[in-house]
Amino acid sequence: MTSTVTGDVLLTGGSGQVGIEILRQAPATMNVVAPRRGELDLGDPDAILALVASRPWAAVINCGAYTAVDRAQSDVVEAWRANALGPAALAQACAAAQIPLIHVSTDYVFDGSKPGIYTEADPVAPLGVYGGSKEAGEQAVRTAAPRHVILRTAWVVSPHGSNFIKTMLRLAETRPEIRVVDDQRGCPTSAADIAATLLKITGRMIANPQTAPRGTYHFVNDGEASWCELARAVFEMAAARGCPTPRVEAITTAEYPTPARRPANSRLSVAKLRADYGIEPRPWRAAVEDIVEALLPAKQEQGL
Repeated sequence: MTSTVTGDVLLTGGSGQVGIEILRQAPATMNVVAPRRGELDLGDPDAILALVASRPWAAVINCGAYTAVDRAQSDVVEAWRANALGPAALAQACAAAQIPLIHVSTDYVFDGSKPGIYTEADPVAPLGVYGGSKEAGEQAVRTAAPRHVILRTAWVVSPHGSNFIKTMLRLAETRPEIRVVDDQRGCPTSAADIAATLLKITGRMIANPQTAPRGTYHFVNDGEASWCELARAVFEMAAARGCPTPRVEAITTAEYPTPARRPANSRLSVAKLRADYGIEPRPWRAAVEDIVEALLPAKQEQGL
């Protein structure tokens, strides 16, 4: 486990949902260093190479990314700088330092047309700039960093930053009815659970450099839902705490057009991760319940 591992770990994206949880959960024996956005530009290869070479890091965890899916369609260069060029530089630097790189990726590398659950062996086919740039980042890591784990996840939620749960609870304060897409399916996944998984993988790769499993893995919480079903679950949990509960109207993706196309199927198999790392995801409803519990007291304290 990570508690027996010592060393300095470089974390990119420390201000994001998963990065915040990594910093919160990291064991005392693992010194996680997370440069602020102004201190490290993921689109600057020279800065990345210099930082990785600046001390004997035990590992690098890359949670940094350009995640504005719709804006990426018109901000192509910046999306590719952060999501493809940044991981390429990190992979090169980690290879030179002979340290592991643990890289976070996304369900958006798939087009969502598969009827069943996606495995790591399924072919990628991104629908837009965000997914394409993330897939390019995967390729860079896969081909340049011998000691790597790529962890794909989906539908990330937490009490931090911007995400679907926080948006729904905010809208519930002023709207009696909310229209939510019901024909995209995936699994709501807790940033806290992703962080715990990343820390376990990182600890094992540091402690067992020769035998720790490498390659591409999926992690999501257990089960599946549509965005509409998730919204209804969130409002059920909020209602139990005396909060507003708007009516949720199910709509199609076509009724809610966006600049970037979304995968209709974002279901990811965790069988490979379970077999290689012994990680057993908890049900998504339990994860979402924890997030709602964390958010609503804060709202009540603010008099909202």
